[in-house]
Amino acid sequence: MNDAVPIRFAAIGLDHAHIFGQTRGLLAAGAELVGVATRDERSGIAQTFHENAPDVPTRSEAELLADPDIDVIVTAAIPKDRAEIALAALRAGKDVMTDKPGCTTMAQLEELRATVAETGRIWSVTYSERFEVPAVARAGEIARSGRIGQVVQTLGLGPHREGDRAHLGASGGRPDWFYDEANFGGILVDIASHQFDQFLWFTNSTTAEVASSTVANYAHPDDPAFQDFGDVVLRNDHATGYVRVDWFTPEGLPTWGDGRLFILGTQGYIELRKYVDIAGREGTNHLFVADADGVHHESCDDLPVTYYRQFLDDVRDRTETACPQEHTFEVMRLALQAQADAVRQGHLA
Repeated sequence: MNDAVPIRFAAIGLDHAHIFGQTRGLLAAGAELVGVATRDERSGIAQTFHENAPDVPTRSEAELLADPDIDVIVTAAIPKDRAEIALAALRAGKDVMTDKPGCTTMAQLEELRATVAETGRIWSVTYSERFEVPAVARAGEIARSGRIGQVVQTLGLGPHREGDRAHLGASGGRPDWFYDEANFGGILVDIASHQFDQFLWFTNSTTAEVASSTVANYAHPDDPAFQDFGDVVLRNDHATGYVRVDWFTPEGLPTWGDGRLFILGTQGYIELRKYVDIAGREGTNHLFVADADGVHHESCDDLPVTYYRQFLDDVRDRTETACPQEHTFEVMRLALQAQADAVRQGHLA
């Protein structure tokens, strides 16, 4: 592929706001958005997307997939539909960038694995809580430098704000599909996939097992197919991990969730406050380190992120610098396994 020619991509599925970060990241890295298709033009996400990109033509999915000049398909469709879109794109000779979760069933994952092997194309899941957060990249540098010793445990907290229910999915609202496990895959498949990714990455692991998992519906009795809480214990032969995700972010918090990550090493530890420091420091991307030399704070807001640029490099060079393909598969396997094995509590159907 000629480095001088921009990689051309199209968006299929505009159901989740992560599509804005994905397209923004690809555009900033030098790619060209040449088409869009959505299955629900009524959604607030789709309407806002069109308002922000009025010159991007709307085409059918079939047209976009058949266009030989399109290199990449990006999707943030309803989670249950993402694997179908990705499989069609892979078989059409496109590389794929999908919002998390990349799939919602183990059968979909196995078909994706087989299709990637058959086609040689890339299936990349955008784990934005790592790929779009400079503090996480900086924490990785520190962990890999040996400064905190061997990483033996991660503790990842992923609280989210539910927002108002809105059938059309307008800004700040949630559409009806959001409340049905058949559509979003379950809370551990959906938002906890971020934490599975971070556990494997920080502990330098290729695999793990689910020691225990729980999902619950504590505060939504009228939506028994919804889950508002989940937690997981992970382990392998050299590390353990704990994950907690929920939809209980209070209205008074000045962001959508107080995402936090603790990385325990044998000679120190790191704490990340990714999106807010409730102790009062301005900005996001706060990193704290306690090591042999003392206690340190770093503001990482101005540090670069590399995922989108590396993804485009991988498309050109057929490499795996943005994220190893097997890592992506293993993250989704763990998420699906944790969801399938979870003890179910509260008002669940």
